[in-house]
Amino acid sequence: MELDEMKQAWQMLEQRLDRQQRLQERIYRRGEFDSMRHGLRPLYLGQGLQIAFGIAAMLWGISFWSTHLGAWWVMACGIAMQVAGIVTIAFAGRLLFLLRGIDYAAPVLEIQRRLASMRAWRVRVEAPVFVLLGSFMWIPAVLMLMLDDADRVGLDLWKRLPDLPMWLALNGMFALGLALLVYRLLRRAGRTRWLEDNFAGSAIRRAERVLDEIGRFERE
Repeated sequence: MELDEMKQAWQMLEQRLDRQQRLQERIYRRGEFDSMRHGLRPLYLGQGLQIAFGIAAMLWGISFWSTHLGAWWVMACGIAMQVAGIVTIAFAGRLLFLLRGIDYAAPVLEIQRRLASMRAWRVRVEAPVFVLLGSFMWIPAVLMLMLDDADRVGLDLWKRLPDLPMWLALNGMFALGLALLVYRLLRRAGRTRWLEDNFAGSAIRRAERVLDEIGRFERE
């Protein structure tokens, strides 16, 4: 065999090997991204349930304050519940927007940036706001239920229990203080990453692991 023929044969073999490697990479990426899509489905479901909960809270708040016009303290409970429902819906919509923006044909680094944005949103914005809401939003909910019962029997709840709102507010402050104490203790124990992973959610953590595996495969 001539030298030129040998070079040509080697070039053809290298081209075939390159094509085979690229094909294997595409097949691997497709399989891993299918797994990633499947792993993110619970996050879609969770945000859908959050939106449904937010709509229910918002409608409850609107129906409550709109039937107690003129009683400002009573209206405040319904308005607070309405605002909480709107915030809940908006936060779910924001996360769904980030999810829908994932381009699975993009480079791995770009998808990792998108997931990093989702993690940052859940850890730095959602978690603190929902801790705050969880500490206090049960107060208007309890008052609204009690006020409905009082209205049915013709009882003036504010005159009978004038210190009730303050007592509930103090309980809310206690709940918030307890949450902050737990956070400080976890930070001191070096469990900040564990806490952030839990705030981010298992679906995002699984997606991050899949992208890390794809990145290692492409570098090898």
